[in-house]
Amino acid sequence: MNLESYLRNRWIRSHKTSPREIADLFALADRDIEQSQVPGLGTDWRFDIAYNSALQSATAALAAAGFRSERANKHMRVIECLEFTVGLDKTTVRVFDRFRRKRHAAVYDRVGAVSELEAMEMLELAEQLRHRVESWIQAEHPELLGS
Repeated sequence: MNLESYLRNRWIRSHKTSPREIADLFALADRDIEQSQVPGLGTDWRFDIAYNSALQSATAALAAAGFRSERANKHMRVIECLEFTVGLDKTTVRVFDRFRRKRHAAVYDRVGAVSELEAMEMLELAEQLRHRVESWIQAEHPELLGS
């Protein structure tokens, strides 16, 4: 699989991004990294906020590559595309996707679905992905980072 096969399957579509969109996505990612560490926040919410940060970074990578995910299975597709955009290894993509399913359970199914360790791991992934995506955009699409 690659981005072109995702496009043919209509899982993603072509998208023209802008430095403003990328800056906004990074601002959301940064905000969520910070907010996921607010003292007194429950483990499920810390995890969910850190997950959202990572998802915004992944969305920035896909946008920089010239695509946007279709609505059906949006989170899953954005995560899978990290392999084709920033070259994220398959193991880390699988971990992120496992966290996607965990987040769904924590938000929609039951309280206490997330352990303290998982919340910390999600935050670590969000921080790493934020830096990796920015470095990748700097190397591959520097015009999108503005001045």
